[in-house]
Amino acid sequence: MSARVRVIGAGLAGSEAAWQCARRGVAVELCEMRPVRSTPAHQTADFAELVCSNSLKSESENTAPWLLKEELRRAGSLLIEIARQCAVPAGHALAVDRVTFANKVTEAISREPMIMVRREEVTAVDENQLTIIATGPLTSDGLAVEIARLSAAGRAGVPAPHTLYFYDSISPIVEADSIDMSRVYLAARYDKGTPDYINCPMSPEEYGRFYDALVSAQSVEERDWEKLNYFESCLPIEEIARRGRDTLRFGPMKPVGLKDPKTGRPPYAVVQLRQENLRADSYNLVGFQNHLKFGEQARVLRLIPGLENARFLRYGQIHRNTYINAPTLLRETLQMNEHPQVLFAGQICGVEGYVESIATGLLAGIQASALIMGVDPVAPPRATAFGSLTHYITHADANKFQPANITFDLLPALEQKIRDRQARHRRQCEVALRECDGWLERIGAAQAVR
Repeated sequence: MSARVRVIGAGLAGSEAAWQCARRGVAVELCEMRPVRSTPAHQTADFAELVCSNSLKSESENTAPWLLKEELRRAGSLLIEIARQCAVPAGHALAVDRVTFANKVTEAISREPMIMVRREEVTAVDENQLTIIATGPLTSDGLAVEIARLSAAGRAGVPAPHTLYFYDSISPIVEADSIDMSRVYLAARYDKGTPDYINCPMSPEEYGRFYDALVSAQSVEERDWEKLNYFESCLPIEEIARRGRDTLRFGPMKPVGLKDPKTGRPPYAVVQLRQENLRADSYNLVGFQNHLKFGEQARVLRLIPGLENARFLRYGQIHRNTYINAPTLLRETLQMNEHPQVLFAGQICGVEGYVESIATGLLAGIQASALIMGVDPVAPPRATAFGSLTHYITHADANKFQPANITFDLLPALEQKIRDRQARHRRQCEVALRECDGWLERIGAAQAVR
């Protein structure tokens, strides 16, 4: 087959999209601008580098994150398979050694004969060539301008891509041997999974000192915080604190379900640390993304019990996430309405989260393969996690569009009402997986998978 799919961006979505095309015998040209040109958040030139957390969320059966990962597993996702190979202890969550994960993805993609890798920045898109744009939240300015052209920005009320963005954050990482283990304890919330998290307990007095230091700390830029467009599920720690003195205790520092063995009861507040890599020589501060100056971070975070002498391998940061106004631009097959040979995948299409990005990459790869084979693309069923994600980003209110994680709220309601939440979620997962299996069987009959 001489036709070739062009995939722009080798992050989570782009890598998965390229792999899905290749496993169907479709040749791919995979373009990645790093290391020719880097971004403010990336540290390596590896594919699928995780720049924020190292967690792919819950592995607890019949949760929404589990459902999406299970659909990906059934669909033959490369990245989910590699993630499980690189898993580190994280209670009931799937977390990975991010360096090993990116290395393994890069190796798998690079040795695939159907994928030709080009290390170059792309700033022009031929709307008549089958192309998947998966450049992620840190799309270069040059390509953003080109996407604006494809989007007919300025006409019919369609905003340009670079005007649609939110600020996302990166959590700090500390060296494991700099943590005072005599002041902390190991536990998982509600004892779910294994006790893999380091918990730093705070008394009311310790919390008060930490809170006062945090809200008075100097940020990187002196700006009007109310005008920054943050993604609500990934707010900087200091922004949460500004919303009230106890907001942290009901958010990332919530002590519920984390009984301290020294006292037999939950502490007043708690900071959790999650293992960062397989060697267990570093831990990230869960939910502690921030926009403070590095020196201020060191001063404030060392007020946390157990971190008085912490050595920081990486400080928290803020970066801008660009995304298109998908409800005005995309079909449920991730094709552009006006340019059906161009598809979008990953965070740039309006999903939020690692697994969600992988999922849209997988879907874009499947749909692009169908197009190149002369087969009509078929959107995943609405009842599936796949279908609920694509339905949301293509049917949300375009004037209030915000990127979304997978949640049960995105899935359609069951025909028969079930009051018990756990029973309802279990039934929704059963329906979703049944529908997913049927869809995979249908598209598998049209697309040979090697």
